[in-house]
Order: sequence, then C-alpha cells, then structure tokens
Amino acid sequence: MERSFLGAFLFLALACFPAYAHHSFGRQYYLEKTISIEGEILQFDHRNPHSYLYVMAKDENGRIEKFSAEWGSPAQLESMGVSKNTLKPGDHVIVIGNPGRDPHLHDLYLKSIRRPADGWKWD
Repeated sequence: MERSFLGAFLFLALACFPAYAHHSFGRQYYLEKTISIEGEILQFDHRNPHSYLYVMAKDENGRIEKFSAEWGSPAQLESMGVSKNTLKPGDHVIVIGNPGRDPHLHDLYLKSIRRPADGWKWD
C-alpha cells in the first residue's frame, strides 16, 4: 500500500511541472554565440508550441536570405505584451539571437528584437 501511494504521489508531483525541456535548444542552436540580423518581416507565425518570425536579412556574406527566428509560445509572448498583431509583414526589425548549428538553414533562437520606426522592443 505504501509503495503504490508513493508511486502515485511521485507521478502526480512530476506531472505538475511544466515540460520545459521538450527539446534541447543546445542541440539546435549555439547558445554561447549571438548574431544580429536586420531586415523586413515576411511573416509572424503566432502559434503553438513556438512562434516563428520570418525576416529577409543579409547573411554574413551580404546576400539577402530568409531567416527564421524561433520564439516563445503565444501564451508566453502575450504575457509579455506581444500579441499576434504586434509585428506585421514589412516592419523593419533588428533581431538578436543564438544562431542555428546548420548555417544553411539561416535560423536562430530569438533573444531580443527592436523595431526602430517606433522604438518598440522586446528582450
């Protein structure tokens, strides 16, 4: 009886913790490095489990490329004042983030963003 109570207690206790580590950001991104891109927003996908911001910006060789920036969930972003209408296609932004491990993908994990036109920022 004690053993099944302990097992049930541990199961419930662990089930109450959010699943923060559903995948390892360290496997996909260089967490010790940051890059900055500047360009125009193509699209803002405000969706679960992670939102994505797509930006046309220059790569390290000066070529215009499509970058994808992985961001938080809609609930996380909305709790920090970022709604699905905060960023629009055509907005000029400066994004700082951790670069992806595959340089051909032009992806990053978003750490901060600024929109110089009106001074809006998130970090």
